[in-house]
Amino acid sequence: MHKDRERKLGGIFVDSVITAFLLTTLAGLSTGIGSCIAFVAKHTNKKFLSVSLGFSAGVMIYVSLVEILAKAKTSLTAEMGERGGNWIAILAFFGGMLVIAVIDKLIPSEENPHEVRCVEEEEKKSGKLMRMGVFTALAIGIHNFPEGLATFVSAMQEPSVALPIVAAIAIHNIPEGIAVSVPIYQATGSKCKAFNYSFLSGLAEPLGALLGWLLLLPIMNDVVYGIIFAGVAGIMVFISFDELLPAAREYGEHHLSLYGLISGMGVMAVSLLLFL
Repeated sequence: MHKDRERKLGGIFVDSVITAFLLTTLAGLSTGIGSCIAFVAKHTNKKFLSVSLGFSAGVMIYVSLVEILAKAKTSLTAEMGERGGNWIAILAFFGGMLVIAVIDKLIPSEENPHEVRCVEEEEKKSGKLMRMGVFTALAIGIHNFPEGLATFVSAMQEPSVALPIVAAIAIHNIPEGIAVSVPIYQATGSKCKAFNYSFLSGLAEPLGALLGWLLLLPIMNDVVYGIIFAGVAGIMVFISFDELLPAAREYGEHHLSLYGLISGMGVMAVSLLLFL
């Protein structure tokens, strides 16, 4: 009876890992959607993109602070006591921010995926377009490694948490696909080559998730679990404030990004309440 229960729990865990990996892959490969938009659109729908990016930021900020960080604290305080657990959770939270900030700092601004890109602006640029596109793809790939692990760990949670986060990451990867594909398409005239580079840059997300999880799996316990969750919360909050909100404001009017932000928080709050 006990062995049957263990086997059942093991099967549930494996299913959760597979589902989380598939969702992370889906989020990462949404760079390909950005590439397709770049091929067919002559102008970026800035208002829609502004609301969407604000919405993504709202989802990620709310779930990070209300759900993920709270779970990290619960896991750590159970093992290390109230004082020690809370200190480790906060240190891991800001440690996650530090990791993604260092990666962001090491990437030159011209190739940085956090810099705002529009279809029409990319098409106006001349000279060294191929190099710019390739370096942008590489920069996005490096940037997507910790983001992939963050998405994967989040996707291991209940559907109420996992699906909105995956959708938020997917939305914010679309402009990155535009940033990669347009320079390469303009330089080579090949839609296939441009799409491939964009697609490959998105593959870094599931790859980062897989490598991170395999490295951590042998040492996984409640303390490591809590530290990872707190670090993931820090990464997601940093991405929201450093990338999504500034981009949302650049793409559209200030109020549109704010409305998107509040809507994202509201949807996330309601979805969490529905699954209580």
